[in-house]
Amino acid sequence: MRLTRRRFFALSTGTAVVALGGLRSVPAFASVDETRKMLSSFTGGKEPQAGRIVLTAPEIAENGNTVPITVQVESPMTDDDHVESVIILAEGNPNPGVATFHFTPMSGDATATTRIRLAQTQNVVAVARMKDGTVYSDRKEVKVTIGGCGG
Repeated sequence: MRLTRRRFFALSTGTAVVALGGLRSVPAFASVDETRKMLSSFTGGKEPQAGRIVLTAPEIAENGNTVPITVQVESPMTDDDHVESVIILAEGNPNPGVATFHFTPMSGDATATTRIRLAQTQNVVAVARMKDGTVYSDRKEVKVTIGGCGG
């Protein structure tokens, strides 16, 4: 095979693309360990407690592309006692971090509503970090059906 200038540039471009990370393997779905690592980073290593946070999500979502969720944290939202942040994690998504909400005492109410995308049936976890450093969590399993037939 004769190496022409055109083939040389094509091979050089292909080699550069591969060298820049074209062959990196990315897992299709996050592992529970990856979710725990992200949770530990958010909480600073503290174990979340139950209570003060309520995650509302449907038990069965016919369409995993738009799953409505609401997170509400019980807090007086004063300067001394308020919610700083709430993170939403989905254990079965390629990237477990779905959303992070930040609050201040001027927020008035620590409630957030959004729609998230879920790749499959999985646990959705909401974790709230308070001003005093305490951490609360709630967890719900959301079953994602394909095509609305319960499969």
